[in-house]
Amino acid sequence: MNSSLPPSPTADDDFRPPVWLRNHHLQSILSSTSWRRGRVLARARPLLAAQREVLLECGDGVRLQSFVSSPARSAGLPVVLMHGWEGSAESLYVLSLAQRLFEQGFDVVRLNLRDHGETHGLNQDLFHSCRLPEVVGAVHSLQQLFPHRPLQLVGFSLGGNFWLRVAAQARAANLELARVVAVSPVLDPVATLRALQKSIPGYEAYFVRKWMRSLVRKQVAWPGTYDFRAFRRQRNLTNMTADLVRDYTEFATLDDYLNGYAITGARLAQLKVPSSVILSLDDPIIPASGLALLARPAALSITVTRYGGHCGFFERLTGPTWLERRIMTLVGARVDEDERLATAT
Repeated sequence: MNSSLPPSPTADDDFRPPVWLRNHHLQSILSSTSWRRGRVLARARPLLAAQREVLLECGDGVRLQSFVSSPARSAGLPVVLMHGWEGSAESLYVLSLAQRLFEQGFDVVRLNLRDHGETHGLNQDLFHSCRLPEVVGAVHSLQQLFPHRPLQLVGFSLGGNFWLRVAAQARAANLELARVVAVSPVLDPVATLRALQKSIPGYEAYFVRKWMRSLVRKQVAWPGTYDFRAFRRQRNLTNMTADLVRDYTEFATLDDYLNGYAITGARLAQLKVPSSVILSLDDPIIPASGLALLARPAALSITVTRYGGHCGFFERLTGPTWLERRIMTLVGARVDEDERLATAT
């Protein structure tokens, strides 16, 4: 750990949304809200027309679903996108970025974690956030699709957390990675769970509702294995998580499980892959104070903005977001300055 670094990074003033767009809840909601759907899907038609489903063999009989979109002529290292918890490869923030990369000639992979999207029948065991080996296995399989071309990994929220953990063991796992970008990654799951419950009630209700819907799909796919009826009246995310950890994982306690996928402490100390974390000080779900608990290897860079909420970073309601332009720069894409200026007016 580099003790010369300040315990809390200073804010990056490059992101300056207008005053009316600075509210952290508004920023957080915009990335997934339905008002964007028509515009994003219309723009993503070329990406979706070119996609092919690839089921990745991840070891121990586990398969994960991915969608691979390859342009007629590749113009950069492949980019693998991973959604957040209870998101999917079809999440609007994933599709929007994927299409912008595809337009510039990047091979784009959108990966679904276990039990996300429509994959509840692929694997019998239930998803949890400590299933890192199968995600490492997915990266191994993707390397076979793109031989001799190191992968670039971009993840949002829990997806960013997974990718940083993958990168931390890249050398030991013999992975060829060029770069990782983690947007609003889960740092300390204990603090994230606490923040979800202390924030406005809508966040906890949103995740409980989406998680319960996912569990119902799992039960339908494996009717002789799961019965989640007792969970349907749950409204408390901590209690729900604790019960599922007790009944369906190998972890002795809730804290053991949550600490199992934390990236604080020494978890990133051996990181050698160039990795960028992008986080806002006003994120209502990921407390920025957790950054002070990260190891600081030379390969890790951190951008902290004053505004942006959780995976938001909107400067305006149309055109590429500040976040998309930043990610595209990091992965080697061209940022269309003309489009940026046009949407600013």
